[in-house]
Amino acid sequence: MAYVLGLRCRACGKRSALAPVHVCADCLGPLELEYDYEAIAREVRPEQFERGPVSMWRYRALLPLADDAPVVDLGTGFTPLLRADNLARALGLRHVYIKNDAVNPTYSFKDRVVAVATSAAVGFGYRVLACASTGNLAASVAAHAAKMDLQSYVFIPADLEPAKVVNTAVYGTRLVAVRGSYDQVNRLCSEVGDVFGWAFVNINLRPFYSEGSKTLAYETAEQLGWKAPDHVVVPIAGGSVLSKIAKGLREMRDFGWIPPGRTRVSGAQAAGCAPVSRAFHSGAERVSPVKANTIAKSLAIGNPADGDLALRTIRNSGGAAEMATDEEIVAGIQLLASTEGIFAETAGGVTVACARRLAAAGRIDPDETVVLYITGNGLKTPDAVAPVVAPAREIEPTLEAFEATMAGAVA
Repeated sequence: MAYVLGLRCRACGKRSALAPVHVCADCLGPLELEYDYEAIAREVRPEQFERGPVSMWRYRALLPLADDAPVVDLGTGFTPLLRADNLARALGLRHVYIKNDAVNPTYSFKDRVVAVATSAAVGFGYRVLACASTGNLAASVAAHAAKMDLQSYVFIPADLEPAKVVNTAVYGTRLVAVRGSYDQVNRLCSEVGDVFGWAFVNINLRPFYSEGSKTLAYETAEQLGWKAPDHVVVPIAGGSVLSKIAKGLREMRDFGWIPPGRTRVSGAQAAGCAPVSRAFHSGAERVSPVKANTIAKSLAIGNPADGDLALRTIRNSGGAAEMATDEEIVAGIQLLASTEGIFAETAGGVTVACARRLAAAGRIDPDETVVLYITGNGLKTPDAVAPVVAPAREIEPTLEAFEATMAGAVA
């Protein structure tokens, strides 16, 4: 693999060869990919990306894949970075952007991480792709497996939103609904992976999988004219996306591709599942598991694998962590839709609602350039807003009936 040196334990620092493993053999700490950053800084230039495909694969040199390895390409990435002036005014801010990953092939950012993990799985010779999922990952794994003619098994909590179940099943995957929480599903999948030897994208392939989230940072900087935002607000489930966005920005600064400085990184969680935010506000050094109870099921991970890393990332950047109630989440979905014409799933409602809280508390400076990461499409969770949207006005097919219904509203 062009610029990848191997795996390195985040806890004890031990190095090991590339393999489909995610925990250190010595201390059971999490493994990360290690790169030859000196070679990247010497040989890679931003102009190369601008000549590349209009997808996440324009940054292939910064991802853990060999130069000649086949990649799974559904057209993921290089999603819109949209200036959100209407939303900015509603939040009392001046420079707000939306990074809209709701338009990816399976309508969530998970296509980024799954594209990398699936490509790695094929390289390692796997024929069965699998995952534990709260919904978005399920659809992405099923779609990428279909594209590569792999078998797939997707494990989900049995109470998952119906729209997400359909969004996954349509790809022909073997869907397993487990009567339990996501954390219980994840534990089961660890056992299944050990017994059956499958490629679980977010377990044994997690070091490769998580690197896909860095492309969110690369794209944001490129779309801002090779500048970093002053502040980002990122939803937290397992904690990986937030920490990898920070890593991607840090890499570009180290390579000299964007100006030096600091981007404040803030995390957004649902109040019904906010282990990182609660640790931040209490001053704790470690994240304690919680029992999830929230409409934001895509963020309902009570024991986040990268929670401690996300907490350190937030604090080290000068950012903050916030949480939103279910009512605030729904209001956040509506606010984004009514101001910017973007329909986000519940995780997006969490991001907007927490940005609103952060702005009101003075945690976001009104003059900062702020990027809000919207990670999934609202058609995945329509039930969240169905009870609060206005019903259609039913009329007879005549102009008189329309005029009577509008009751003088038409000028």
